[in-house]
Amino acid sequence: DYLQARPDIDKDKIGYMGYSWGAAMAPLFLAVEPRLSLALLNVGGFYLQAALPEADPVNFAPRVKVPVVMLNGRFDFFFPTDTSQEPMFRALGTPAEHKKRLIYDVSHNIPHNEVIKEFVGWMDKYWGATSAR
Repeated sequence: DYLQARPDIDKDKIGYMGYSWGAAMAPLFLAVEPRLSLALLNVGGFYLQAALPEADPVNFAPRVKVPVVMLNGRFDFFFPTDTSQEPMFRALGTPAEHKKRLIYDVSHNIPHNEVIKEFVGWMDKYWGATSAR
């Protein structure tokens, strides 16, 4: 709401960036907040323990429609590739041509330069390159 009230913010270019828990919970936010126009997810996936249906990201993921880039570590011990990361990526309702997943040979931390490169590239792709005001 605060960003919507600021004249210096482009209201059509508000996205969500989540890291770890924030990336795991992203489907909840992305499915219910129409002002978010893209998502940048860093080392996320579905949690493997039970959750209440009304707060389980599994139930919100199919309702996500915005472009999503997801960066994951192949050896992530919090969000295993086969049982957590891949199911979340597949469950996202975003059309295939507007979602991208990159896997790095790391654990639960992607090299910072890779995160910056991919996230800026994703924003440039969907929002256009930034310009000085």
